[in-house]
Amino acid sequence: MDLAQLQNVIDRTYGERDRARGVPSTVAWLAEEIGELAQAVRKGSVEQQQHEFGDVLAWVASLANQVNIDLTAAVQRYASGCPRCGAIPCSCA
Repeated sequence: MDLAQLQNVIDRTYGERDRARGVPSTVAWLAEEIGELAQAVRKGSVEQQQHEFGDVLAWVASLANQVNIDLTAAVQRYASGCPRCGAIPCSCA
């Protein structure tokens, strides 16, 4: 699944409910999921880590949908490497 497909399926699945919840609550849910991801990376199994990565991506997609950001366009700043120096690997000091 690519980013556009992710945004589409998240919008169709949760969009109405997430928009009713609002951006501040979505940010709070995203922050909670990032905390769960951090714990899974530190202490969890690969399966737990994969689960939490998926949850974080889903909440990022929901937030992007609510504020009308195309994630595919947003990630383009990294298409040529480091957005500051343009190098792969980054050569910023």
